[in-house]
Amino acid sequence: MQLLKTKGGNNMFVDEIKIKLIAGKGGDGCTSFRREKFVPMGGPDGGNGGAGASIIFEVDKGLKTLVDLKYKKQIKGDKGVNGKGSTRNGANAFDVILKVPEGTTVYNAETGKILCDLTKDKQRFIVAHGGRGGRGNKAFATHSEPAPKFSELGCPGEEILVKCELKVMADVGLIGLPSVGKSTILSMITSANPKIGAYHFTTLNPNLGVIKLKDNRSFVMADLPGLIEGASNGAGLGHKFLRHAMRTKILAHVIDMGSSEGRDPIDDYNIIRREIDSYSDKLKNKKEIIIANKMDLNNALENLERFKKKYKNLEIYEISAINNKGMDVVIKHLADMLDNLEEDSLYKEEDYEDYVVYKYENKAPFTITNDNGVWVLEGKEIEKLFYMTRFTEHEAVERFGRKLKGMGVDEELKRLGANYGDEVQILDYVFEFKE
Repeated sequence: MQLLKTKGGNNMFVDEIKIKLIAGKGGDGCTSFRREKFVPMGGPDGGNGGAGASIIFEVDKGLKTLVDLKYKKQIKGDKGVNGKGSTRNGANAFDVILKVPEGTTVYNAETGKILCDLTKDKQRFIVAHGGRGGRGNKAFATHSEPAPKFSELGCPGEEILVKCELKVMADVGLIGLPSVGKSTILSMITSANPKIGAYHFTTLNPNLGVIKLKDNRSFVMADLPGLIEGASNGAGLGHKFLRHAMRTKILAHVIDMGSSEGRDPIDDYNIIRREIDSYSDKLKNKKEIIIANKMDLNNALENLERFKKKYKNLEIYEISAINNKGMDVVIKHLADMLDNLEEDSLYKEEDYEDYVVYKYENKAPFTITNDNGVWVLEGKEIEKLFYMTRFTEHEAVERFGRKLKGMGVDEELKRLGANYGDEVQILDYVFEFKE
């Protein structure tokens, strides 16, 4: 196995990257015949090529960022080893393993569909499959054709442009406007050590901490990047915050009830709710509690009364993070809520690339169009057959023609009005349509 990692530090937080993956081509099959002095009936003995390297994503719970992949624009797998005579098959290439953090979603960058959502340690997914090795001529030997004089080339590996997004894995997300005390809360109740300061946008990246209760229960809490108005449209840290909030099971909304920044707590709450509601229904419908912070300040009680009158149905917990008061009750309640929550998938089934919509339609395995008198033939199976055909071998060319005819290509060309002698194009190559 080949493990890819960049050199240098790993302290930069990167939660989105785009990268092109090219899996390895299969090794070529061999055309060979057994030739020994005292063996008069030597037959075909060409071996098969080995499989090309697949590119696999694997979760490493020790990673917290995608920085190891940030500066790699393209990753290419090795080719399988070619087959040889004496029925010697080529070796398979070693797969490329790309390590990613828990909570990484891999998208097809061209379709926008999800290839995989990696949430568990050691979980793996083959994103680009290596090409199959070409068969040697021994593999084509039959009773009717005991000495085939052709073999296959290796199949190209899959190529795909992917986008990886990291959404941090946390049970509870601390949300709220900048400077409401989220980082202080996290530092008081977990082993996390976030940077804390009396300035806006204190938290630029998610900080995670594990909370352990006396009854041996535990859960993960994340201090998520601060919001500003317009975040759902990308303003400020915008989508970075909202993306990470999607993984959480409960939103713990921290409000500066003491108005230490001169803002009204009711306005603060409305700003955050508007951004959440605008971003997605999934986020909008998550369980929520209110943590009324900075209750040690003079006008906190008055603001709290106004807040409770305005929002009578919200669960509100009063705390003073700076004095470490009130958090024990909040922590126990959050643990109880988590115990009673059912598992819920982040994505819908139709968000995935392999989701199939069944329709009553007969799709041909190829398409034929006419481009200025040239018949252009397209289709994955046809292109795969083309790549694996060794056109320097006469029998291989004949087999290629038979395969196309068996797929119905000749019949369809005639139906569309093609005549013998017309040019037929596959990829960048042009052939003559013959009987």
